[in-house]
Amino acid sequence: MTTTLPARPAFGSLLSPTSAAVIAATAGVVAEHSEEITARFYPRMFAERPELLRVFNLANQATGEQSRALAASVVAYAVQLIDPAAPSFSHVMMRIAHKHVSLGIRPEQYTIVGQHLLAAVADVLGDAVTPAVADAWSEVYWLFATQLIAEEARLYARAGVDPATPTRPFRVVRRIEETDDVVSLVLEPADDAPVPGIEPGQYVSLFVDLPGGDRQPRQYTVSSTAVGTRLQVTVRKVRGAHGAPDGRVSSFLHDEVAVGHLVDVSAPAGDLVVPSSDSPLLLATAGAGITTVLPIVEHIARTQPQRPVIVAHADRTSKDHALRETVLHAGRQLDDFTRYTWYETVDVDDHRSRTGFMDLSEIPLPAGLHVFTCGPLPFMRQVRTALLARRVPAEHIRYEVFGPDLWAAAPPSS
Repeated sequence: MTTTLPARPAFGSLLSPTSAAVIAATAGVVAEHSEEITARFYPRMFAERPELLRVFNLANQATGEQSRALAASVVAYAVQLIDPAAPSFSHVMMRIAHKHVSLGIRPEQYTIVGQHLLAAVADVLGDAVTPAVADAWSEVYWLFATQLIAEEARLYARAGVDPATPTRPFRVVRRIEETDDVVSLVLEPADDAPVPGIEPGQYVSLFVDLPGGDRQPRQYTVSSTAVGTRLQVTVRKVRGAHGAPDGRVSSFLHDEVAVGHLVDVSAPAGDLVVPSSDSPLLLATAGAGITTVLPIVEHIARTQPQRPVIVAHADRTSKDHALRETVLHAGRQLDDFTRYTWYETVDVDDHRSRTGFMDLSEIPLPAGLHVFTCGPLPFMRQVRTALLARRVPAEHIRYEVFGPDLWAAAPPSS
């Protein structure tokens, strides 16, 4: 079941009038320096609270993606408080709450974050941060934090999860080498309790203990629940580019985790699930986005085999296309299943795949189509633009974003 945030409040109804005026006057300055502020915030917080290094994705810290995401989120939240014409922030708020629940974020940690974030604002802006400015931005932060804390409490309660112990041990019972760079890990609970209920499209956080003592979480779509006593995640090895090293967690899962290995797994999270409907469904994915397709097709095969489903996928080559045969096998259980594939390089004997990037301009689209898309952000924007040009309603196009750039994706109804 998907939780819906309360209707967006009217202009000025959350912020005090004094703070609203200050935010209106200073939002531009804070936005201009926001990345510098958050780049100052994280080292400051980690220096004082090093235990939080085990919760934050250090790869995103190293690239600066996490800083940019936090900066954009806080500014966007502040702007929608004071500008009734600003895009709704509700979809981002919900995504953040689900992500936090998968990481076991607790209410008291918001106090730590707020202390160091507001101190970083004062460090960067200096004398411009008068007491009135400090109070106004503190009010914004705590409105943001309070809404998240309340939503996360509801999600924890619904999942039956104590945030003090947000994970359970799962044992790897099978490894499936999908491609040279992609492995599927089949997991079953090591505590003999049942696998939690999982909606197609949801993800879990895997916490792994790396050599050297680091503990790091990563989110992976539950790529199959075909066996109800187990769950499967599919991991693409992150290859370093421009001299950067390969991803530590994905490399560890590929190279070190064997059958019998224990990993800590969170409860399922994510609000982007496929609603029950008889309408035709297009699943448009690229690269690792394919992991969202299999559980959806499996679910529809079990519950609505008569529902028309189109799977469109883009990848580098056929050898990089993970889960291809498994998706096709599940699709054969549907009455109306169509697939389209694009590869940057197509094998000579491959007569069913298209060359190049995904092009939806000539694919037959049935009336009433709903769309679920997952992949790199530029890919999803291209898909959305192409479908809007073909008069697919914006509210019928839903997307999944992994990583800290979810704030930058267009909301489903924009």
